[in-house]
Amino acid sequence: PEFYEDTKTYVSKRTSNQKIKKGTDLYKKNKDFIMSIDKKFSVEKTLLLSLMGIETNFGTYVGKMDILSSLATLSYDKRRSEFFTKELITILQLVEKGIVDHNLLYGSWAGAFGYFQFMPSTIERYAIDYDKNNKIELKSTKDSFASAANYINEIGWKKNQPCFIEVSLNENVPKSLLNTSAKKLINKKKFKDLKKYIIKTKNYNINDDLIGAIITPDKDIIPNSENLKPAYIVFENYEKILQWNRSLRFGLAVCTLKNKFENVL
Repeated sequence: PEFYEDTKTYVSKRTSNQKIKKGTDLYKKNKDFIMSIDKKFSVEKTLLLSLMGIETNFGTYVGKMDILSSLATLSYDKRRSEFFTKELITILQLVEKGIVDHNLLYGSWAGAFGYFQFMPSTIERYAIDYDKNNKIELKSTKDSFASAANYINEIGWKKNQPCFIEVSLNENVPKSLLNTSAKKLINKKKFKDLKKYIIKTKNYNINDDLIGAIITPDKDIIPNSENLKPAYIVFENYEKILQWNRSLRFGLAVCTLKNKFENVL
């Protein structure tokens, strides 16, 4: 869906009131623990709930594929053989060392696993045995939340900093500033330099020196889409979400759901 749904459709489906309620219920049941993770790793509880909600609908859909089989098959596929071969070897080593129980390794067709959909290399680098039972269990609340918080913290998430704002652009905006791909955001500038291209409809509480980039995510995917609409200015935290999943729409959905949780928790 990251590649064929327009932004409004994609984001609205994944940030529904039903999802807010489900995440709020999960939070209330685990409030003290989730708050402790927020404080320990300096990562907002709302971001963790948002990531879990969008990745697996709060653990209700973690995938049913045999991950070892999936990775072995994808390793044989020449298109990304090197990447998936490394992932396969990594998960086999984690199983061999007893860090991961292979009987629990059921997940996505691409080898992602657990409540937050970690690839094997991500498990190796960032996952934590938080409950100290000598196993990394990414289908348990403690290990999965701590691992997700550790991951997003380690790659540079800045707590209480903005993720994106939706804007209306004027016709004078240089086309070179418009990013339509999640692979690498280009022509980043200070917010004060990007503001001149905004049709100001509201006051934005954004530091002028924050570095941002303009994205117009529908331009190259949705036929006959308008060049300048929808448009967003995204900041450094948004790019950290892109490291998690290299999709413009995924990043917008995560940050939108995060903002909605902030209004109810």
